[in-house]
Amino acid sequence: MPVNHPMKTDVAIARIKEMIANGELAPGQRLPREVDLASQLGLSRNSLREAVRALSLIKVLETRQGDGTYVTSLSSRLLLESVSFVTNLLNDEQMLEIWEVRRLLEPAATALASARMTKADHLQLKAHLDRFVSATTAEETMEADEDFHRFIAACSGNTILETVLETMSARTLRLRTWRKAIDEGHRRAAFEEHLPIYDAILARDPELARSTSAMHVAEGELWLRHSIAAGNRADQTG
Repeated sequence: MPVNHPMKTDVAIARIKEMIANGELAPGQRLPREVDLASQLGLSRNSLREAVRALSLIKVLETRQGDGTYVTSLSSRLLLESVSFVTNLLNDEQMLEIWEVRRLLEPAATALASARMTKADHLQLKAHLDRFVSATTAEETMEADEDFHRFIAACSGNTILETVLETMSARTLRLRTWRKAIDEGHRRAAFEEHLPIYDAILARDPELARSTSAMHVAEGELWLRHSIAAGNRADQTG
């Protein structure tokens, strides 16, 4: 059996991506038969097959048993799923970089949401805020925290920004849950921490919303930095 050269697979991937980018293949469209597409692109069927596998892993293509291979919807949420998976492999130092990115992006999403939320959205956000008051466990507090921020990102009106923030929260979620589990004071203060963000959004003041969100994320990042430093000191003296 012939061995497929990785560089040929890369060429096949590039060719398919080019066909999607220039509109020859549209979201939801079925690819030509393997033999026909390989001939069209001047590639071996092995190279094409490996390219299809690779692009299926990152949700660009979808192979349906007995029905052929299709271009996916290419939605931002779908394409960024692999990023969410990768964030779970990051070490502590890389985790800090994730928080730095959150500190840049989450305030921007909050500012956009402040300008774009409707009165109905304000009512929904208030309902999310009230869940902090009714929460009695770390898990309930964390769910309220996650839903509060997710709703704001969704109201930013920018699906790319919303999806990027959600992929990052997948990795930070466990750390935030841990913090709320071990820090009873933090869990009790969760309502007060999120209230300034709510008030700024309700006032339709994007810059105030941006600054209150930035302070909120920065406070969590500072806690993480101190926790990692404390852990490193314990390792060195243990």
